[in-house]
Amino acid sequence: MSRESASENPRNLQSRSVLAGQAAAAAAEVENALAPEPNLGAAAFFDVDNTIMQGASNFHFARGLHRRKFFTTGDIARAMWQQAYFRIAGEDPEHMANARAKGLSFIKGHTVAELEEVGEEIFDENMAHKIWPGTRAIAQGHLDQGQRVWLVTAAPIEIANTIARRLGLTGALGTVAENIDGVYTGQLVGEMLHGEGKAVAVTALAEREGLDLSRCYAYSDSYNDLPMLQLIGHPCAVNPDKKLRTHAKAQGWQIRDYRTGRRVAVVGGKAAVAAGTAGGAWRVMQAIRRKPR
Repeated sequence: MSRESASENPRNLQSRSVLAGQAAAAAAEVENALAPEPNLGAAAFFDVDNTIMQGASNFHFARGLHRRKFFTTGDIARAMWQQAYFRIAGEDPEHMANARAKGLSFIKGHTVAELEEVGEEIFDENMAHKIWPGTRAIAQGHLDQGQRVWLVTAAPIEIANTIARRLGLTGALGTVAENIDGVYTGQLVGEMLHGEGKAVAVTALAEREGLDLSRCYAYSDSYNDLPMLQLIGHPCAVNPDKKLRTHAKAQGWQIRDYRTGRRVAVVGGKAAVAAGTAGGAWRVMQAIRRKPR
């Protein structure tokens, strides 16, 4: 029998298949042995804008949509003017109600699948290089300890899910845009996930997942996220704004700042112009409209 015919012998093929199966099983056993023991009672919650990512995720997303002709440069200029007004005038119920009424009208008529696909592209273009390595390392540290890690952000859930998935995190909580049969209506489901809303969402998730919030961790840059930070046993201020830094020092909270020297001023300035707080970032997007057809 020739060497070639021997290699095709059914018995040889079967033996090779058995060896392959045994090797795969052994590799899986090693992988499972190296995997961290799940720590189901504890978890970590991360704000996104200026906490895990430099600047506002909505602004980075808007840049990508602008390049794809979803809206005009004039729309962006009007959004920036409105954001400047909000920063000067401050937040009040009328502004919040107006923001909710206008929420996500720029994607009205587009499909969920389309925005998810575009979101993947925009993450690679505008967001991947904006991730703070220090905060990313913290999140990975929680994963390595067997803890689950969620993003909690005012950004649309589609953006939040994309960021969480690309960073290998457990999942995300974000603002939900209404869709009917996979097509956006331009309205929000409930309220924007901002301020007290984040605390409510985290509490609901903890009840569903059986988490002990006193064992959990929370990270944010913004004083607006104080309700969420105070809810958690181990709060941490990351790249904090002035009010949060002052509060964190008074409470003895851990503070981590990955900005240095001029970079602090540049990043802070861009955040102020583009979106400021997570709530401000959402308003930038709310003021943007689809390009007239």
